[in-house]
Amino acid sequence: MYDIGIIGAGPAGASAGLFTAKAGKKTLVIDHGKSITAKAWVENHYGVDAVEGPKLLETGQQQLTKFGAKLKSEEVTAIHFKDGAYYEITTTEGSYQVEHILFATGMSVKAAEQLGVKTTEGTEPRVAKIIDTDEHGRTSLPKAWAAGTVAGKSVHTIITAGHGAETAVNIISQLNGKRYVDHDILKD
Repeated sequence: MYDIGIIGAGPAGASAGLFTAKAGKKTLVIDHGKSITAKAWVENHYGVDAVEGPKLLETGQQQLTKFGAKLKSEEVTAIHFKDGAYYEITTTEGSYQVEHILFATGMSVKAAEQLGVKTTEGTEPRVAKIIDTDEHGRTSLPKAWAAGTVAGKSVHTIITAGHGAETAVNIISQLNGKRYVDHDILKD
């Protein structure tokens, strides 16, 4: 069983996966390859020169796998909450059990709605619906979280990436039973 299953490997999902994997959590990231970032030209991402969206996605996904996250290029077909203890994610290729689930599905609430997660009207232009979350990224279901555009954050990559990291820290903190901080220092 995975500690966390993340649906979506765009800026929010990849950033969350990077944090959870680096924290030693068994992390699964499932992505269907349809991120809107794949069509973007990005000139406003802190610390990065102008970059094509596909290259930004590739770099982010390489970072999360560097720390041991499993990245699966699959389409999610169903999600079930089992015995109030874990989620079973079914894809076109198989099924996976995860303790926590994070929706980082960009502009789509489809998978979350099929599971019964509460949604609400979108807050950004061209975003019809979003997942209703609290300030920590928790949804209406236990151990279910949302980050990035699907959680009502701006579509800008720097904002969704930051929100993915923030939500991941909240999940790690819950798993650890105390506040988690990831702050590396330069090595001599």
